[in-house]
Amino acid sequence: MSETQETNDPITLTIATPAGAYESEFLTQAETSALAQFVKRVGWFEFNSHAANEDEAHLVKQAVDKLQDVLSRSGYDPQ
Repeated sequence: MSETQETNDPITLTIATPAGAYESEFLTQAETSALAQFVKRVGWFEFNSHAANEDEAHLVKQAVDKLQDVLSRSGYDPQ
């Protein structure tokens, strides 16, 4: 985790729905750090073995890559 994340303030995870609404959930610092570690460690085997087909596995991989990127830019970049 980055030096910039020092407080115990909750992290807000927000997703825009197709209807234009927003759904949010609060994560603790520990949950956010654990999520960052998980998306760093998960790999093609998990994507491919849990997807309906290879196309879906590629889409899940792309989504996880984007989540990892935003976590990194937010100061959660596990080493």
